[in-house]
Amino acid sequence: MRVGEVVRLKIEDIDSDRMLIRIRQGKGRKDRDTILSKGGLKQLRKYYKLYKPTGWLFPGGKPNSHLTRRSVQRIFKKACCKAKITKDVSVHSLRHSFATHLLERGTDLRYIQELLGHKSSRTTEIYTHVSKRSIGKIESPLDKLMD
Repeated sequence: MRVGEVVRLKIEDIDSDRMLIRIRQGKGRKDRDTILSKGGLKQLRKYYKLYKPTGWLFPGGKPNSHLTRRSVQRIFKKACCKAKITKDVSVHSLRHSFATHLLERGTDLRYIQELLGHKSSRTTEIYTHVSKRSIGKIESPLDKLMD
């Protein structure tokens, strides 16, 4: 998800029955669903019990407002410092990592395009910079014929 989409999540956007997150009016003013991991749901439930948000899932400092993108970026930078991550990363790096991991696990590029909300498949194709390690794991179909 884009950071702007995360901060605008509402409680009802979390569909724990179907394990989906509903993104409303994402980039291009389009609605879409993305996947919700079991671990993510577990953390969201802990967060909900602790903070009991109403309306916005991540409320901001002002009444009836959501957390700002800038606040998320500051929190992320502090977490990176605390974890001693020295590489130049941003919240958006998590989105790239998500897509790259899906691709490396064999998820079809069209599904990744849908999950990321890309209008064009060409945008999603940037994730095809698969590592040599992943290429080395590909088994040639010719080997199957020789068995």
